[in-house]
Parts: sequence; structure tokens; C-alpha cells
Amino acid sequence: MFTHETKIRVRYGETDQMGYMYYGNYAQFYEVARVEMLRSMGLSYRGFEQDGIMMPVLELKCKYIKPAFYDEEITVRTMLKEMPGTRIHFTYELYNEKQELINIGETTLVFVNMATKRPCLGPEGFLNQLKSYFSE
Repeated sequence: MFTHETKIRVRYGETDQMGYMYYGNYAQFYEVARVEMLRSMGLSYRGFEQDGIMMPVLELKCKYIKPAFYDEEITVRTMLKEMPGTRIHFTYELYNEKQELINIGETTLVFVNMATKRPCLGPEGFLNQLKSYFSE
């Protein structure tokens, strides 16, 4: 399993009238966490796209446990629990400043060859980097 943590502060514009983070913004926190996980490995979406691979989201799941509030620093723990193939599945746990679990989520993305518009295996270098985190 590969795990990475990112901290994101809830901005005023991300909250509703009650001061809670608006429910639709959790998906944006997931995206920031995914990008930062890849960046921690020396990779980027831009790099994948330059190599002819895009990664559209196939599925999104989100469960709200407690609200996130304006100006709170949220820790997003992002996990890859299984080795990617043509799909890559991310799991997220969001914690507030008291380290209470406030949200869990999942996204599944698909590696797509930009020239053929067909699913393909993830980039070889990326998959090789991940192998050491998963038992055979």
C-alpha cells in the first residue's frame, strides 16, 4: 500500500452559509491530494499527458461523517491499496485539526491513450515505482 498526506485549509469561498465546507468541494480536496501524491513521486498529470496518457475519473464515492469548517486545516490521507493496471483506485480519509475522521472517499480513474482514446496500462515508469509498495 502506498500512502501520502496533504494538508489543505478550508477557504471562506468553499463554505456555505452555516460555515461548513460545501459538500461539492470534497471532490476538489480529493483531486488536490491525488496530484500531491503523484508529485511526491516526482510525477504529474502534465507529464502523463505529455507521454500521451490522460486519466479521467470513472467513479467517485464520498461519505460525510462530520463537517469541515472555514479556516480549518484538513489532513487528507490518500492511499493506493492495490497495484494499478488500466485503472487506478484512490482511497481518501479526511481528518480535522483534532485528528477526527470527518470524511471518507474513493475515486477510480482510467489510464487512456490520448491517440486511440482507449484504456491502456499505466505508464511503465510509474508502475515500476509502485511495485515495491505491493506484495506479489
